[in-house]
Amino acid sequence: MDNVAVKLTGIGKRFPGVIANDDVNVTVRKGTVHALVGENGAGKSTLMKILYGVQKPDSGTIEIDGAPVSFSSPSDAIAVGIGMVFQHFMLADNLTVLENVVLGAEKLYGSGEKARRRIRELATSYGFDLDPDTLVEHLGVGDRQRVEILKVLYRGARTIILDEPTAVLVPQEVDELFDNLRDLKADGLTVLFISHKLDEVLSVADDVTVLRRGRTVGTADPATTTSRQLAEMMVGSELPSPSTEASTVTDVVELSVRHLDLPDPLGGRPLLTDVCFDIHRGQVVGIAGVEGNGQAELVEAIMGLRKATGTVSLDGTDISRWSTGRRREAGIGYIPEDRHRHGLLLDAPLWENRVLGHQTREPCVNGPFIDRRGARADTDRIVAAYDVRTPSIDTTARALSGGNQQKLIVGREMSGDPVLLIASHPTRGVDVGAQAAIWDYIKTARREGLAVLLISADLDELIGLSDTIHVMLRGRLVGTVDPQTVTPQQLGSAMTGAEVPA
Repeated sequence: MDNVAVKLTGIGKRFPGVIANDDVNVTVRKGTVHALVGENGAGKSTLMKILYGVQKPDSGTIEIDGAPVSFSSPSDAIAVGIGMVFQHFMLADNLTVLENVVLGAEKLYGSGEKARRRIRELATSYGFDLDPDTLVEHLGVGDRQRVEILKVLYRGARTIILDEPTAVLVPQEVDELFDNLRDLKADGLTVLFISHKLDEVLSVADDVTVLRRGRTVGTADPATTTSRQLAEMMVGSELPSPSTEASTVTDVVELSVRHLDLPDPLGGRPLLTDVCFDIHRGQVVGIAGVEGNGQAELVEAIMGLRKATGTVSLDGTDISRWSTGRRREAGIGYIPEDRHRHGLLLDAPLWENRVLGHQTREPCVNGPFIDRRGARADTDRIVAAYDVRTPSIDTTARALSGGNQQKLIVGREMSGDPVLLIASHPTRGVDVGAQAAIWDYIKTARREGLAVLLISADLDELIGLSDTIHVMLRGRLVGTVDPQTVTPQQLGSAMTGAEVPA
């Protein structure tokens, strides 16, 4: 037991109508990177929240360094050397690196020179090129993540939980993160790594535990396991890749964007500058860019959520002055970047979420009234067709795992025969089985003439699904690449401002 950092035995956790964890067993060796993989709803996030003291298990035991522990809050977990970096960063943009790191931990080293010295020591030790006095709003995504890791190291963590740490990183940043993880491991620290990107798991992990439907289904040795074998352990079947089939692009322009400009309401650099592109029926156009370079604003301008200047035309009709509701009725489907803020009513049942954005169209309405029976029947169809795992369509959206929430949204937005689908990170936080299904739905709709605007941080997905890719940097389209010839490394390089490949 001397070399075991964390041992979880027989962990069980139930929520109303859902068994999140059922007799889960995980043993994590000290000084290793241990990956935890599984489908959405497999119980990974719940298990890590139990280990971090956010939730209490209904059954089972936790041992840290051989000693049994019981956590009532994250403070208890931090006290025994466990830290967690969540997928959605928890940083204050208007504070410096130092202020973010010491916030809530002022008792350790104060908030002055002693704290600054400690932060510099940690940053130097683990190869984090961070200045304690830089404002976080000036940092890129990769550096923000390093600040989050620095926060847990500063509090004395010896075991660090990373939830989907590469979801928002370009390939170069992923390589840098993995170098950082190897430095942590060399110093005797232990890393628990939750990820859906199986190639990455195999490249960085020493051990892998696979969960399926709340249970441990086995462990794998990365040295002797392929990503396909790991995926089969997770979902129990052979999986397709995102690769695009024969071209289905027609000569009919469905969406035309011309000279789109969007000023910064705070007076800074414009959010969008002279953006021009077309999407034809049967075409997937990808937008590649490091997060924060205008992709979200572009989507919101096309949807009518932001007032931009320039022209947006749908099937030859200028819709620039139309409301968001009218654009939706014209056949624009929208998979939003943040499903919780813009895609779901978390405390409403699934059938009511089916109605969202479709409240003026069949099968959700009958005359001036919401058609409850029609909406419920169509929700049953979506749950079956898109493999949304839920006890009932009366279950609230909040009770579903992130991936099942996403599958419900994709099913809803593919309903009603849309002519244009705007897909912002459609498979973010989704397991390989659901990811493959969503790719198939997009490819099928593309074959049937749907025009698709795809925004994704997953470069393999962008390259595999798109017919053409535009690179976005600081609110401008700075180049166009051919998905048939570009590599993820070349695309990642172009996104960070290097030369766009010919």
